[in-house]
Amino acid sequence: MNRLFALCSATIISLSLLLSPISYADDSSYSNAIANFQKAPETQAFFNTAYGYALFPTVGKGGIGIGAAYGKGRVYKGGMHTGDSSLTQVSIGFQLGGQAYSEIIFFKNAAAYNDFTSGSFEFSAQASAVAINLGASAQVGTTGNSAGAGQAGSNHSAKAVYMNGMAIFTAAKGGLMYEAALAGQSFTFDGK
Repeated sequence: MNRLFALCSATIISLSLLLSPISYADDSSYSNAIANFQKAPETQAFFNTAYGYALFPTVGKGGIGIGAAYGKGRVYKGGMHTGDSSLTQVSIGFQLGGQAYSEIIFFKNAAAYNDFTSGSFEFSAQASAVAINLGASAQVGTTGNSAGAGQAGSNHSAKAVYMNGMAIFTAAKGGLMYEAALAGQSFTFDGK
């Protein structure tokens, strides 16, 4: 067990060093990510009705058997920036490659927002997503999950609904990775 912990720690440290230039997002990266998500027909209704959302302009993920992901983000309520968040993930299993993507988590109501901003939050083991250019989505919860994907402009679009008060969308930025699970993603929140 100690050997596994040491290997996971080394993977996280290596990935953090590798991704450090992209993990500190500036204001323009948030504006660009929001604009990209707002262009997707699948997310427009969520922007119009969500209680709030968490936005991670760049999440870097990589692994060979053992993987890690990291990203910095901001949390919004009523269009106002209420705090900052960080995303970390360690995963073990069949995975190979590296990728960068944007992620947005919509909160249906105050209860979902409060769960996420309680200080630390983690997705359930069954959470998953399909990472494609625009239109990838997944819903997570303790009672189940579902995922769908569709290319912008195609006849097939992602169908997303809130599950346990949250709906998650990802937009691939680059790279190729065989595995796109959200399971084990952990978040911390630091309010303003």
